[in-house]
Amino acid sequence: MGVYVATVLLGLAMLVVLYMLLMFAFTAERPWRFLRAVREVLLLAFSTSSSAAVMPLSIRTAEEKLGVRPSVSQFIIPLGATINMNGTALYQGVAAIFIAQVFGVDVGVSAMLLIVVTAVGASIGSPATPGVGIVVLAMVLEAAGIPTAGIALIMGVDRILDMSRTAVNVCGDLVACRLMDRWVGETDTTASRPSAETET
Repeated sequence: MGVYVATVLLGLAMLVVLYMLLMFAFTAERPWRFLRAVREVLLLAFSTSSSAAVMPLSIRTAEEKLGVRPSVSQFIIPLGATINMNGTALYQGVAAIFIAQVFGVDVGVSAMLLIVVTAVGASIGSPATPGVGIVVLAMVLEAAGIPTAGIALIMGVDRILDMSRTAVNVCGDLVACRLMDRWVGETDTTASRPSAETET
């Protein structure tokens, strides 16, 4: 069980590192400055396990501390709270493989692909409420032919993992918000720049 928890947390940490690399590559913003600016939102997301509950604070943080345009933040944050469930999809994949190993179910390449597709598809649009990951996991296990009774094995540690993946999901929303604001800013600058024909 300890290896399972460590694997999920390591995967979530790698996802955050990927977010920070994208942030630095496309905005040149230092990762620690970004994390310091959004730490209150991430802590609240961690404690509530709900992307929807922190949505107002996420929007305010994006606008006031990250300098994101209100038109961008008020579109990206609610959209991300609905469909950006990367942390949840990662958790479901690891949990499905763990349960399959416990029950001795042979998971081939095709079954792994099915787990990935089902986990990502089921995560999109799932309610941003605590504990919903277990319900979605049951669908993933059923699709892959893995006994759903194995969910009982991970229920004891699901709460801390739910808190962690929610914080990662919210971090992803804020990163997407910052990147979209940068892209919109560059588009606006290009559109407002007079063309050579106009100048002549």
